[in-house]
Amino acid sequence: MLLSTMHHLKLRPFTALVFYHTVVLLLLTPSCGGESQVFGPVHPIVALVGEDIILPCHLEPAMDASELTVEWARPDLDPRFVHVWRDGVELENKKHQFYKGRTFLFTEELKRGNISLNISNVRISDQGTYRCFIPGLSRSSLAKLVVACRLTLENLCSAVYVNPSYEW
Repeated sequence: MLLSTMHHLKLRPFTALVFYHTVVLLLLTPSCGGESQVFGPVHPIVALVGEDIILPCHLEPAMDASELTVEWARPDLDPRFVHVWRDGVELENKKHQFYKGRTFLFTEELKRGNISLNISNVRISDQGTYRCFIPGLSRSSLAKLVVACRLTLENLCSAVYVNPSYEW
C-alpha cells in the first residue's frame, strides 16, 4: 500500500526513499504511550539565606500526582531524601534531618501535575542538586539550587577584624 501511495503521489526516487524511511522510523520508534514526563527548571534557582523558595517540577501532560510517589532527594546526602510523598501523605520519617519541618509540596496542585518543592528558611547547606523523581513512571528531573548570603555593611564589618591597638 505504501508503494502504491508513493507511486500515486509520483514522488522522485530520493524523496520517496526519505518518505519511506521516515514512515518506517515512526512506526518502529516506541512511543511514550501518553505517559507524562517530568520537567524541572532549565536554569539554577538562586535564593538568599533565610528566604522561602520553590524548586519547580511538573508533569507534562499534566496528570493527578496526589496518589503517586513523589521523591525529592539530594544524592550527596545520607539519607538522601529531602521530601517523600507516598499514598497521599508526606513521609516525614524518610527525610534528612536538615529538612525536617522545612519542606512541603503544594497538595492541591498535585492534582494538576505540579510536584514543585517548597523549602522554607533556606540555609547555605541547602545548596546543591535536587532530583525530582516519580518512581511509578521511572521519570525524573534535576534542579540546581544556588544559595547566596545577603551582604550588608553590618555583617561585612562584623567579619573584619579591627585591631584597636594600631597606631598611625
